[in-house]
Amino acid sequence: MPDARPPRSVVDVVGAAIVDHRFRPRRLLAAKRAVTERHAGRWELPGGKVDPGESLRDALVREIREELGTLVLPTERLIGPLHGGWWSLTEPGAQVQYRMAVWLATVTHPPRAVEGHDELRWLTRSELFSVHWLEGDLPVITAISARMAD
Repeated sequence: MPDARPPRSVVDVVGAAIVDHRFRPRRLLAAKRAVTERHAGRWELPGGKVDPGESLRDALVREIREELGTLVLPTERLIGPLHGGWWSLTEPGAQVQYRMAVWLATVTHPPRAVEGHDELRWLTRSELFSVHWLEGDLPVITAISARMAD
């Protein structure tokens, strides 16, 4: 029997797993959502929605410049479990499907909380789960943890 539910729209999002070293990362940058934002006080990988006609990499560079005031250097896309290497950000029962493309990246200058965040924190591997991450980011954090040096 065919599914009677209407198809969900899809929103593409990009995220940066900003690390301190490209080849042997020891720290990951976490960003705490500002009190004015949805999910205030929760921690996330910085990034945001892809604009129409914008490439994923261009969106990542733009979002990090806007949010953290620095240039991001994407080095490797972290392949997620969804078709096309995406990571799911969709909450159960949602009418809109959010999917995230994530890159391991470094930055050219020290990041600062410019827009959407009120705190940034560099976390070591042993500290990764000491903050209250958004649920959608947890599988990505677990994957990154396996790549980090102690």
